Amino acid sequence: MRGRNGGSGAAGERRAALGRWLKEHRRSARPIGLRTSERFALRLPRTRRVQRLLVQGLVAACVLVLAPATWMRVEAGERVGTTAEAPAREVAVVFGAGLWKGRPTPYLAHRLDAAAELYRTGKVKVVLVTGDNSRVEYDEPDAMRTYLTGRGVPDERIVSDYAGFDSWDSCVRAKKIFGVDRAVLVSQGFHIHRAVALCRSAGIDAYGVGVDEPRDATWYYGGARELAASGKAALDALLRPDPRFLGPEERGVTEALATGGR
Repeated sequence: MRGRNGGSGAAGERRAALGRWLKEHRRSARPIGLRTSERFALRLPRTRRVQRLLVQGLVAACVLVLAPATWMRVEAGERVGTTAEAPAREVAVVFGAGLWKGRPTPYLAHRLDAAAELYRTGKVKVVLVTGDNSRVEYDEPDAMRTYLTGRGVPDERIVSDYAGFDSWDSCVRAKKIFGVDRAVLVSQGFHIHRAVALCRSAGIDAYGVGVDEPRDATWYYGGARELAASGKAALDALLRPDPRFLGPEERGVTEALATGGR
C-alpha cells in the first residue's frame, strides 16, 4: 500500500524523517550569506610570516610616498613666510597657475597681488613671471605682466620667462638663463615648499612667500596633487635634467635691475 505522498510506506517514512531533520536543522544552520567583513577576513593570509610581509610592504610603500614630501619640508625649512616676513631680495619669481579666458585664475591673481605688494614695499626691485606659452593662444607670462602693470608695477621692472613649463624648468631657467642667484618665490602655501626646495637645488638662494587661500575644493586638490608631484620633484633634484627648453642666456633681469635707479 502506498503512502499519502505517493511512495511506499517505508519510503514515505524516510522522506518524512528527512523533512523533519531539515526543518529542525534549518533553524540553527549558519546563514549561507556572510557579512562583507567576514568574507574579507576569510581571504586574509593565515600564516604570520605572510601577514608580516604584507605589513612590511605597506610600511615601505608609505615611506616611498611620504619621503619626497618630507624632503621638501626639510629642504625649505624656515625659508617660508609671509610678504611681511620676506627678506629684501632684488628679484621675485612668480610661478604660473593657469588662465581663465586669457586672464589669471584667482589663484594666480593672488600670487601676483603678493608680488605687487613686495614691489610696493621695496622688498624686491624686479618681478620675474614664469609660465607656459607653449601655444600661441595660451600666454601666461603676458597675462601676468598685464595684471601686474594694472597694480602699479612698472612694465620695465617685469621680466617674462615664456618657457616655465613646470616648477623645475622655472627654477633652472631663472638661474641659468636669467642669472638669478637670490630670489623671493611667490606661490600658494601648498606649493611653495616644493618651489623653494627645487630652486635651492637649482642653485638659487630662495625664500618662499606662501599665499593664503580659503580651504576650498581647489585648495584640497592642490594639496593632494603636491603629494604626487613631490616624487617628480625629488627625482628632478637628484637627476638635475635640463628644462624642456633651455635656450640662450637673457639679460632681461640684469637690464631691469639697471633701470632701478633711474
